[in-house]
Amino acid sequence: MGVTAYGCAPVEADLVRAVAARLGVRASITDAPVSPDTVALAVGNRCISVDHRTPVTGSVLAALHAAGVRFVSTRSVGVDHVDRRAAARLGISVANVAYSPDSVADHTLMLILMGLRRASSLLRRVEVHDYRSGDRPGRELRDLTVGVVGTGRIGTAVIDRLRGFGCRIATCDSRRDAPVDRPSLTSLLRRSDVVTLHVPLTVGTRHLLDRPGIAQMKPGAVLVNTARGGLVDTEALVEALEGGRLGGAALDVVEGEEGVFSQDRRTTPVEHPLLLRLHRLPDVIITPHTAYYTDHALGDAVAGSLLGCLRFEDEQRHG
Repeated sequence: MGVTAYGCAPVEADLVRAVAARLGVRASITDAPVSPDTVALAVGNRCISVDHRTPVTGSVLAALHAAGVRFVSTRSVGVDHVDRRAAARLGISVANVAYSPDSVADHTLMLILMGLRRASSLLRRVEVHDYRSGDRPGRELRDLTVGVVGTGRIGTAVIDRLRGFGCRIATCDSRRDAPVDRPSLTSLLRRSDVVTLHVPLTVGTRHLLDRPGIAQMKPGAVLVNTARGGLVDTEALVEALEGGRLGGAALDVVEGEEGVFSQDRRTTPVEHPLLLRLHRLPDVIITPHTAYYTDHALGDAVAGSLLGCLRFEDEQRHG
């Protein structure tokens, strides 16, 4: 069985080779994203594996279908970058993978602690050799309430870690097929010193934290997002931070990050005004969608993607 693996950075390419050899899969590996220009690389393979960074649009899916592709496996938990309606119309199956929730949970805890200790402004001062402690002290988790929005695998792993710090924990949950309970979310926002998001991005959760929602947050609260940028109305967040109503934000994902995150933009202008405004704020920490990026989680994602392809082919043969 053959699989074309798109968007593989060197470390992922090595993992694909190793896992494919172990599973007896013939892997065609490219660092190029899936696009109309690279569809030809899938000819002869009914299954492809894609990264989370590249939108898989209806036109791309149509070209893949014409090339004989019938199964798209994304090496991510989220599938919001794939046009699943178009895939369903074309008869292409789409599947995600489950990987170690500890990768994102660890990163979330790091961002929570950095946000509470005002690490962004501290590190900026140190970089220019200003070694003073700053005008405001940090805060200790044991004195605070942390609101966890979403108690799936990652949210639960975050809660497990928070218990060791002795803080109060508030939760609000939703199933994939049901909206977030708004009264519970409102209560959580009003009493939480830290709010951390762990729900999937769907039509019902887009701008889950909109302008009214952000206005309900406790003054001085810190927002942490390691889920999806589209969960937050970024313009409303920037205004709340610039106005001093919120105490900070720690973001691994940002609305409109596509084409910026995962790219070297040191010599290319970043045309994302809200991201640039976030960068200028002293109490904002930004990491470029790297919460998942651990050796363990990458191994899980690659193995899960190739195993998904094997299951699809087995079902086609015997179903």
